[in-house]
Amino acid sequence: MRAQKNHVVSLPALRRELAGLTDPAQAAFLQRFFKTGPGEYAEGDRFRGIRVPVLRRLSRGYGSLRMEDILVLLKSPWHEDRLVALLVLARQFGGASAQEQRKIYQLYLNHTRYINNWDLVDVTVTHIVGAWLLDRDPAPLFSLVASPFLWERRIAIVATHEFIRRNRFDLTLQLAEKLLDDPHDLIHKAAGWMLREVGKRDQGVLRRFLDQHQDHMPRTMLRYAIERLPPSERLHRLKSSAKIRSVRMRV
Repeated sequence: MRAQKNHVVSLPALRRELAGLTDPAQAAFLQRFFKTGPGEYAEGDRFRGIRVPVLRRLSRGYGSLRMEDILVLLKSPWHEDRLVALLVLARQFGGASAQEQRKIYQLYLNHTRYINNWDLVDVTVTHIVGAWLLDRDPAPLFSLVASPFLWERRIAIVATHEFIRRNRFDLTLQLAEKLLDDPHDLIHKAAGWMLREVGKRDQGVLRRFLDQHQDHMPRTMLRYAIERLPPSERLHRLKSSAKIRSVRMRV
């Protein structure tokens, strides 16, 4: 979806394009997939039915959208509108001055209530929050990881992917340790995913973390963390962890 010669970069134009891409059948599927039913983690969210690759292409044509218009879009009741807003923000962050990057970072963390599903977090947080904090005090992540808001905890741990890419693992390990008792499966998956990414770069670091914590790790977190280890080791760690849990339950 290339920007045309007379392409107008404005919020009304973007909204018209989003409305024109609506697919009711795909929307119904996505509302089930992203758990929007009563009592589910995304209760009440609304979908247009637009696939992520299409949204990515669309965001490229609106890279110069004004910050105030991005914020309006981020507050939309439509899931895809919020994702496009975040994709445009991430695109702008990459080419911005330090002062502009600070504004984007602050806008992101000041509006986390609209970044309220795992895909919204996962495709943008490393490019904004992780990138901004890379050479700065990571204290905001320790505040986020202790938040009662599910998505702020996910923001905290997934943001560390930017550090992992640079072989800086300590922050991920510290935050993952704080999430060992987290009650939500989506946090177990995110923490396990980041631990797996650590292991892809340094299995020794991952194994030391597992040796210390695997018997207390949620099962899902452990499964995600060990996916790239040899099959025999994965089986051994799962059996060992299950045995310890069984003993604890009988005590």
